[in-house]
Amino acid sequence: MTLLRALLLVMLVSLLAYTGVVISREGTDFVSTFSRDIARMTWAGQFNVDFLCLLVLAALWVAWRHRFSAVGIVLAALVLIGGTIFLSIYLLVESARSGGDALGLVLGPRRGDR
Repeated sequence: MTLLRALLLVMLVSLLAYTGVVISREGTDFVSTFSRDIARMTWAGQFNVDFLCLLVLAALWVAWRHRFSAVGIVLAALVLIGGTIFLSIYLLVESARSGGDALGLVLGPRRGDR
């Protein structure tokens, strides 16, 4: 769990720094760039579609982990909007809540209670 948390911190810090530079150079309108690359049918567009699919899978997992509750749906939406920045924070918090239990982190609280 320590290595996972370290990786999440490295991802979070590096992506925040990179995002800061990009915002200072290009502004906050990422949707038009994202969509334009997809519409052009380029490798950048293919990467964006692939990334979007991964975000959808991650969002579905978060919603499932929270049993598709209202909180789970809101968190899933934040995954779609926030990407790795949000997901890394979410996983850091949930890894602490799970007490280092990897199964508890993946399945969520009370999954084994039936």
